[in-house]
Amino acid sequence: MGQGWILSGQAGDLTAARDRCITTRDLIRRRTGLAMNLLSHLECSLCHREFEADRLWNLCPTCHKPLLARYDLKKARQTITREEIARREATLWRYRELLPVRDLRYRLCLGEGWTPLIHATRLGEAVGFPTLYIKDEGLNPTGSFKARGLAVALSRARELGVQAVSIPSAGNAAGALSAYASLAGMQAYVFMPRDVPPLFVTECQMLGARVTLVDGLIHDCGQAAAREARKYGRFDLSTLKEPYRLEGKKTMGYELAEQMDWTLPEVIIYPTGGGTGLVGMAKAFDEMEELGWIGPRRPRMVVVQAEGCAPIVQAFHQGGEFAQPWENARTIADGLRVPVAVGDFLILRAVRASRGTAMAVPDAEMIEAARLMGHTQGILPCPEGAATLAAFLHLRRQGWIAEGERVVLFNTGSGLKYTHLYGENR
Repeated sequence: MGQGWILSGQAGDLTAARDRCITTRDLIRRRTGLAMNLLSHLECSLCHREFEADRLWNLCPTCHKPLLARYDLKKARQTITREEIARREATLWRYRELLPVRDLRYRLCLGEGWTPLIHATRLGEAVGFPTLYIKDEGLNPTGSFKARGLAVALSRARELGVQAVSIPSAGNAAGALSAYASLAGMQAYVFMPRDVPPLFVTECQMLGARVTLVDGLIHDCGQAAAREARKYGRFDLSTLKEPYRLEGKKTMGYELAEQMDWTLPEVIIYPTGGGTGLVGMAKAFDEMEELGWIGPRRPRMVVVQAEGCAPIVQAFHQGGEFAQPWENARTIADGLRVPVAVGDFLILRAVRASRGTAMAVPDAEMIEAARLMGHTQGILPCPEGAATLAAFLHLRRQGWIAEGERVVLFNTGSGLKYTHLYGENR
């Protein structure tokens, strides 16, 4: 569980890796080009206008809000079962009928998904809470949960004829885009803040992407990427500005249910920048209920942000439907340094519907939580993942989390990319 594919770097090995990501029956369907999934249409998340699925879209052209992929779940309920899913390959493509790629020849796979859900017993002993779990997304290709969204989004873009893609990123999304674009034979253009750690720049360049460093934050990178996308005809894969990164991220919700024997925990604590993963999991839970795989009970969802950039936390506690842009955003957790999120209202809806909450934690507590997780559980988290443990400790002291509740912390990336932060705090 949670093992990635090992590639030697030769061209034949890439084909072999893709083939290991699918079953024999799938190989037959791959050769015939048979449609596998049940994607029916796209729906605007705000105005609910519907759009045909088999053409390229970014935001809703009417209200400029995110589009959501919809599936024929009645047919899915008749044709796929939890038992069949359990026999499939240990990647996110095990849920293929509920993902948007129709033709198996276009699917890109580096072994993403099916990351381990770890019962954190030693960490639980250290904090006096035995029912603590960690979903470790750092074991994905390129070292973060971004591999999920970009694997699916690039596969669908490739299927729809895209040749060049661009993305604004604080680092991990750029690396994932670069990897899957390389695998697909696409040209990748990434836009990152100039102060991004050099490791991320090198990663993208070694994977064949063209890197542009931008003075400013992630939204400034987004503006630069959008300008060049319009000018040169590239497809913009910004967070929630196309429908399919969300579909890759939602597989965290499917996996969590399956790994907990088709039940859900009482609490999920999730680090939130653009919020695609949290919104995606909420979507997955709704789909699974309609499929008859789970009941109506939902986990309480906790948004975690940094004290130096907490627009969603502020909007949640002020009762806002949308978040106001955060001025002078500052935090060591680059993935949380998102002053404006296009899906802010979707994040807030998901948290409120689950009876959850939102919390901001200081950078210093992220460092301490990373050390605690590493010393007790053998997991070196990214600062964003460490923020979930810091938030847990606050919520536990406040009594918001009760004894015996199952709590899942999401570590969204490997801490190995952040030794420049941790090395100074040994």
